[in-house]
Amino acid sequence: MIDKLDGVLEFHGEALKLRARRQELLATNLAHGDTPNYKAVDFKFSDALKNATGAAAVTAEMARTQPGHLAPKGGAAPSVPVLYRTPSQPSVDGNTVDMDAERAQFADNSVRYEAALRFLNHHIKTLLAASQS
Repeated sequence: MIDKLDGVLEFHGEALKLRARRQELLATNLAHGDTPNYKAVDFKFSDALKNATGAAAVTAEMARTQPGHLAPKGGAAPSVPVLYRTPSQPSVDGNTVDMDAERAQFADNSVRYEAALRFLNHHIKTLLAASQS
């Protein structure tokens, strides 16, 4: 039971970290909408989530100097391969930011972040109520 619960909480925690990272990238794209030769970046959320929750969640192995040391568990920001976005329309100054598409993705990511946060909050409240009764 605890393992399942831990898995659910870990999954949603990783999803929140990835949503926050994606929000940063999208905000950077929006901030550089008028910067010449700026290349818009993003990552594929579903692939990043699979990597973060699978065996590849820990990207760097910590050295264990004593046999009693515990193995590290993911907690740092997940490593995500950032990709350049292909522009729908070429621009004269070489900037690949499509402001309308960026705004739409920023809003979509915000809503999904809020939904994941509410879902996690609901799980925690349910656990507290169950443990108090």
